Amino acid sequence: MPSGPAYAVIDRHPTRDHFSISDLSAEFGVTARALRFYEDEGLIAPERRGTSRIYSQRDRARLAWILRGKRVGFSLGEIREMIDLYDIGDGRQVQKATTIARCRERMALLQSQKHDIDAAITELADFVTLLETNGAQGRLKD
Repeated sequence: MPSGPAYAVIDRHPTRDHFSISDLSAEFGVTARALRFYEDEGLIAPERRGTSRIYSQRDRARLAWILRGKRVGFSLGEIREMIDLYDIGDGRQVQKATTIARCRERMALLQSQKHDIDAAITELADFVTLLETNGAQGRLKD
């Protein structure tokens, strides 16, 4: 998918309502195999015309959600839960609330992981400094 903010909304395509597998593969930078996988997982549901898959604006929007969710570390199950809530007919209020809650949980997890990574980097840097300082002696102090 083209790079951009995770919150970027995908607009309706201005001139088309239907897309081929190669159209979406090229637009989002994914393989046809990935699109078929998302179909097998029930995340998108293209119309079948013979052996061809015809993707709708809805499939295109769902694909954008899937790729955005994957990019920030959501599981396919979490992504499915969030995008399926679109259809419950409440003006997307439950979808919005659920997505906000999931995003906040994910941000908290990432902040925790970032803290752990920063601590590991600091410890490694301190160790390298210790090794460089004691390097002339060829061993570490007991």
